[in-house]
Formats: sequence, C-alpha cells, structure tokens
Amino acid sequence: MWAVVGLGNPGLRYAHTRHNVGFAFIKMLAKDWNIQTKKRAFSSKVGEGERKREKIFVAMPQTYMNNSGFAVKKIVDNRKIEKEKLIIIYDDLDIPLGEIRVRKEGSAGTHKGMDSVIRELKITCFPRIRIGIGPSSPVKDTITFVLSPFDEEEKPLIDEGLRKARNALEMIFDRGIENAMSVFNQKMERI
Repeated sequence: MWAVVGLGNPGLRYAHTRHNVGFAFIKMLAKDWNIQTKKRAFSSKVGEGERKREKIFVAMPQTYMNNSGFAVKKIVDNRKIEKEKLIIIYDDLDIPLGEIRVRKEGSAGTHKGMDSVIRELKITCFPRIRIGIGPSSPVKDTITFVLSPFDEEEKPLIDEGLRKARNALEMIFDRGIENAMSVFNQKMERI
C-alpha cells in the first residue's frame, strides 16, 4: 500500500492559500481517481482507492501545518506504511511557481510542516514532491505571503504544477522514484 499525504491547514480560512497546495493536490488526485476523502481517521481527512491493483491511501492532516508529523506518524504506524511508500506533497517557497521537485530523502529545509514530519518519524529517507509557490519578486513577510491566495494570473501556473506533481506521482508508482527525479527535476524554461 502507498500513502500519499498532502500537507496544509484545515478550515475555510486557509482553503485556497499557497500553503495549502498539498491539500489541493490530494483533492485533485481524489477527484481524478474517484477516491472519497470525507472519512476522518488518524487526525486527518482520509480516503482509500486503487490504481493498477495497488491500494492507495490518501490523507490531509487536520493538525495544522506545523504539527503535520503527529498525523503522519499515526498513519504510518497504524497502516504499517513502508518508508519508501510514504509520499509527502507540500509547497515550497524556494521553487518557482508551478514547478516541482521530486526527492527520495532529505531535510525539511525551512518548511515547518516537513520539519514536524521528520521529527515525528525520526527519519529523512522517504519520498516527497515539492510544488513551487515561489514569488516572482522577493517578499518581506513570508508568513503573510504563504497564507495568501493565488492571484488570477497565477492560477494557471499552480494548476500546471499540480498536474506535473500528479504525473510525477504516477511515474514513481510505475517506474520508480529515480526515473521521476530524472524527468521532473529538470528546470523547465517558460516560453
């Protein structure tokens, strides 16, 4: 079984913010793969489906971003998820808007949600897909920026990023993370 966890903050106040790209990804994936995510378990909204005869468990922790690790640990422990089959999806301020990066391990960087996940799991070697929310120019207040909604002209770029992330996830499932990294970590030029 694979577990795909999107990080974000619960509640309408945060629903369309940059920091909730992980939740937006899970919602898109659930819709595309016909997975219901209304059930609550493991301090998360969860759903379960199947892809090519393999079970897929999806989750959106409801613990708020900075405590995401509590929910992820419950999922991993209760569902007995192998570390290679746990994939965390989250926003990254240092990646250009709509671009993605795939990693099979690493630190949390400055992301408090990932820091919580790593702290609770006590490992750094699990796959993750980072979706770029980076600003076009430097911002003075990072917190205000990540908790703000996307502008109308940014929405097509973030939608493109979500589609790339879904394609990367499917490649991880079908051909392994190394292949996904080699394809999706290329810097794409915008025309």
